[in-house]
Amino acid sequence: MPIKITFIGAGSIGFTRELLKDLLSVPEFHNIQISFTDINPDNLAMSLQLCQRDVDANNLPIKIHATTDRREALKGANYVLNMVRIGMLEAFTHDVEIPMKYGVDQCVGDTLGPGGIMYGQRGIAAMLDFCKDIHEVAEPGCIMLNYANPNAMITWACNKYGKVKTIGLCHGVQNGHRQIAEVFGVDRKDLDIVCVGINHQTWYTQIQYKGEDMTGKLLGALQNHPVFSVQEKVRIDMLKRFGYYSTESNGHLSEYVPWYRKRPNEIIEWIALDRWIHGESGGYLRHCTERRNWFETDFPEWLAQPPLEYDAKSRGVEHGSYIIEGLETGRIYRGHFNVINNGVISNLPDDAVVEVPGYIDANGINIPVYGDLPLGCAAVCNASISVQRLAVEAAVNGDDLLLRQAMMMDLLTGAVLNPPEIWQMVDEMLVAEEAWLPQYKTAIQAAKKRLAEGKLIPVKGYTGAARLKTKTVEEIRNDKEAQRLYNKAAHQN
Repeated sequence: MPIKITFIGAGSIGFTRELLKDLLSVPEFHNIQISFTDINPDNLAMSLQLCQRDVDANNLPIKIHATTDRREALKGANYVLNMVRIGMLEAFTHDVEIPMKYGVDQCVGDTLGPGGIMYGQRGIAAMLDFCKDIHEVAEPGCIMLNYANPNAMITWACNKYGKVKTIGLCHGVQNGHRQIAEVFGVDRKDLDIVCVGINHQTWYTQIQYKGEDMTGKLLGALQNHPVFSVQEKVRIDMLKRFGYYSTESNGHLSEYVPWYRKRPNEIIEWIALDRWIHGESGGYLRHCTERRNWFETDFPEWLAQPPLEYDAKSRGVEHGSYIIEGLETGRIYRGHFNVINNGVISNLPDDAVVEVPGYIDANGINIPVYGDLPLGCAAVCNASISVQRLAVEAAVNGDDLLLRQAMMMDLLTGAVLNPPEIWQMVDEMLVAEEAWLPQYKTAIQAAKKRLAEGKLIPVKGYTGAARLKTKTVEEIRNDKEAQRLYNKAAHQN
């Protein structure tokens, strides 16, 4: 029987198309079963329309099964690709805007910080339901490949509490690899890297070009680069002070540590505003809002584009298809994966989810022991792991005390707010996101009561140190560069 692969959150249209293209570029997968599921029937229908058109244009016999019934989609699945955003933009807006008015200035808010912690509370509650369904209706041994953020927290919860073998996947390592190759002016295929840490805080501990160690030359190359020296100030500063380059973008990295976004008048010194990913206040929320609005208005233009070609030359760098290919065909694949540590990085906790090099073949997912992460890098990761552990346990148990402690231990939040402010901010976020937090029913009722009493700490009324206006669809239509970027979203996430 051909294998079955189920996409949960298939209404994430651009990313779904890209992952499907990668899978169906493998000749052995030309007769596999594909099932899409999403809670949004409109997005699901549009995704099906685009993807089935691609399949048909490549003369493959596959008929994609699409349904809003998750259990039906998971029935008999061998692999699950998860890319959900629980709460969509409505909840994401609360993740960004409520902390912002208290003075916690996030660029992204999907991994750590108040936004990432609350995103994890929503995501873990849903993911444990997914895991239950997988146990009950999928094939025994079904593997989940998780692309959803906060990646480490969700992967942690699914493995420990969902009891589903889950591998967290991210493209941060690949993006940084490409950037480093560009800085050195070399072909990426000739530049070998080892990257180790935790998701979004992974460190390039070894960079070699044709056998020559380039690790110590990266700082000077970045400082002298005419573009990256402006766009990557936080990453360069961290490299200068910790000795190793971090995978994540300037905007992401700036909100994971306490030093770069705590004083509004200094934030602009560390970021660039040419693209949201370089540190704009609330930048990812703006980007997602514009892209959603543009897509909903201009879906016919996406259909007017030619179908995607399924061939090895156009295959992307996302790990998912290569992992499944390696497991099913025995071809060896080397990548960087998020897995339970279990001693791989010897100076990080065994129970944490780490992002490390691994090899895939017919024997399974093989993770070599790395040893000690450089001490400073390990200290940065350990601080974040403490937040993740508290947040995971809070989400699983509906324990709002642990949730508040996670917020207190979060480095950016703690740099900006005192404990009473954090307590009140958590109350507001719990109440605003009630619809997606079934495990917090009792805590939310208590939070509503406290907020209604009116004895509230005045908030700062802060709106962001470097906030850009969200473009209307008409403004995007008149902005050729913005239009190019959002049309490109038909082909990638």
